[in-house]
Amino acid sequence: MSRIITITAATLAAVLSLGPALAADEANVAPGLTYGGAPLGLHGADPVALLDQGTNAEGIADYAATHDGVAYYFASEEHLKAFEANPARYAPQYGGFCAFGVSVGKKFDGDPNFAAVLNDKLYVFLNEGVYKAYLKDQAGTIEKAEGQWSGIEHTAATDL
Repeated sequence: MSRIITITAATLAAVLSLGPALAADEANVAPGLTYGGAPLGLHGADPVALLDQGTNAEGIADYAATHDGVAYYFASEEHLKAFEANPARYAPQYGGFCAFGVSVGKKFDGDPNFAAVLNDKLYVFLNEGVYKAYLKDQAGTIEKAEGQWSGIEHTAATDL
């Protein structure tokens, strides 16, 4: 019995060492790890579909890539290849946290059902009400978020 625990602990340590360690809440990810050993970002939504097509397509584990310690799923091999060619373009801003929340110094969940593209960058929002507030002053919200992000990026959401 202890041998199984030893193997399990060794396997867990190996999986955890696969990707770079994230500081406190630098990315908005689902609890647990994907098969590749990284936590899942964007609730499993395909960031290429969100950015290039303006649609929220559910990604699948067969098409997965990891960027900055976060796993992203894609709806097709074509989308996976596009992401791998330029992950910084497709990764959501502010680690996938709600852009409006970041603008007020908070880290709220970013829901890909409420996503926007501005200046070829992907932003996600907490919910419909927050998304509508963003629509009233898109450029101002992003400007405020840009000013806030460097001060909260490495701070746990619960500490804000």
